[in-house]
Amino acid sequence: MDPYGRDADIVRAASMYYLQDMKMEAIAKHLGTSRSTVSRLVKRARETGLVEITLRSPEHRVPGLAQQIARAYGIEVYVVPVPDTSNEVERLDQVALTTARLLGSWFDSDMVLGIAWGTTLAAIARQLTVKPTRGSVVVQLNGAANTRTSGIEYAGELVQRFAAAFDAAFYDFPVPAFFDYAETKDAMWRERSIRRVLETQARCDIALFSVGALSGGLPSHVYSAGYLDPEDLATLEVEDVVGDVCTVFLREDGTYSDIPLNDRATGPSPAQLQRVPRRVCAVAGDNKVEPLRAALHAGAVTHLVIDELTAHSFADGDGAVSQARRHA
Repeated sequence: MDPYGRDADIVRAASMYYLQDMKMEAIAKHLGTSRSTVSRLVKRARETGLVEITLRSPEHRVPGLAQQIARAYGIEVYVVPVPDTSNEVERLDQVALTTARLLGSWFDSDMVLGIAWGTTLAAIARQLTVKPTRGSVVVQLNGAANTRTSGIEYAGELVQRFAAAFDAAFYDFPVPAFFDYAETKDAMWRERSIRRVLETQARCDIALFSVGALSGGLPSHVYSAGYLDPEDLATLEVEDVVGDVCTVFLREDGTYSDIPLNDRATGPSPAQLQRVPRRVCAVAGDNKVEPLRAALHAGAVTHLVIDELTAHSFADGDGAVSQARRHA
């Protein structure tokens, strides 16, 4: 039996080497093996076609934990290896780096990329590498203004950083994150300038987002930057909301349509996201476990990038993953 033929070790070594820029000595320490063994694992990844320019993770190659989550929810899963001692910021940085690399392999000319602003997307933007494309577009998925700020500088700069990396055109979304009245949103959605952005969103080939968590760990921007007043937060508690996707609030079972605040939210609902072929969710941090479960139940995700520690926390408390594990 070839000691270097184990799929799990090959994928972990290749992921750390090619997607996280880790040195072979550091990988060897993390895997509890020698540098020469890591070198052979990386070589095997190339020889077997698992690695070309980026890491590929077909269903039959996804090992262990990633496979269990993938089978439970019918999605593609990329579990990013991190040391057990990693803090929240380090975990986020590794997920951001891996997501940026994967996005660079997926996004190409004549495609439309939709991005939902937030702490995780800002981290991904910092890791992007330049890949010039032709005829491509980056569009903002949810409004960013609130009672304190227009949001243009924050969200607009984020959209422009993605557009600059791919030499793409870009569309800001000049509306509030949440309207004061649902009637105002309905009226704005009839304006031609707003409809132009909405129509571009509807043509997305890729949607990139994270999940927002109400508390704990690194705070999600929507909850820490003045987008919600005390009455809104009280409503979320009454409605058993655990987090959001694109500023649309979700319960843990994935329901959202009867939550009053969502009538005023400007981001796409999970049902609208489902029209996008590739829906990439990047997650890091234990406080994101419940919001992630909600997003998966809502059908908002097709591709998940998650750090190893968060993935373990998610799987340990998830019935669907436990069932997939029993039937593996």
